[in-house]
Amino acid sequence: MNYYNFALPSAARQRLACLTSASHAVKWKLGVVCSCLRVCERVFPVVHIPECSSGGHVFSTEPLRDVLCGDMSHLLAIIILLMKIWKTRSCAGISGKSQALFALVFTTRYLDLFTSFISLYNTIMKVFFIVSSYFTVFLIYFKFKATYDSNHDTFRAEFLVVPVGGLSILVNSEFTPLEILWTFSIYLESVAILPQLFMVSKTGEAESITSHYLFALGSYRALYIFNWIYRYYFEGFFDLIAVVSGCVQTILYCDFFYLYITKVLRGKKITLPA
Repeated sequence: MNYYNFALPSAARQRLACLTSASHAVKWKLGVVCSCLRVCERVFPVVHIPECSSGGHVFSTEPLRDVLCGDMSHLLAIIILLMKIWKTRSCAGISGKSQALFALVFTTRYLDLFTSFISLYNTIMKVFFIVSSYFTVFLIYFKFKATYDSNHDTFRAEFLVVPVGGLSILVNSEFTPLEILWTFSIYLESVAILPQLFMVSKTGEAESITSHYLFALGSYRALYIFNWIYRYYFEGFFDLIAVVSGCVQTILYCDFFYLYITKVLRGKKITLPA
């Protein structure tokens, strides 16, 4: 039985400390993120996940630091998005199609909520992702519909859903309903952000708060890559579907990561050439 201590690596603290050129608002947000991670370290000084299986995928004791950071980054992205919409009473600059795709992703991925129990933490996170995704869709298409920019949110989502659906039937780990739906969710999540990125390219700019949301969302899957690398070398575990999809998802964010680091962290607004 192995246990892993959660702690923000000192190297990461040093990198964050080097962001001296960032604006006061950005420094404050980075401080909040660090504080959250430190709280997690205090609350969960030692965490252990017992070996169990779900939908043909084995969940074993593993280095959870990267997983926790990834989950916290994903959680932070959703909180930033919801706070942005609720505080401004506007969903301007947010792609409703991307949010609808994410709702579909979480719905098809977490159907095992009704068939298996992994841990309280796992269950809470799954329920949160499902509920928050549908709540976001509700805010965009109903409560704040008047502020939704449908003229720029024109990406054809069916060009993503249909091919992904076919691919999940042809390429999966096990030909069962739950497994096919899980595979579908992994494939779809890797490209679900495309309508949002397409919308940013059409408008030519992104608000700072929207940029923070996209950066946190892109970072979450990138952080999981470190966990996959560890598990491959030390446990011999390798899930080709998850790894390839995660890498594709991260690659789609690369241009945005560059703009975020070179502009937003320096207090500038992301603008794209016309």
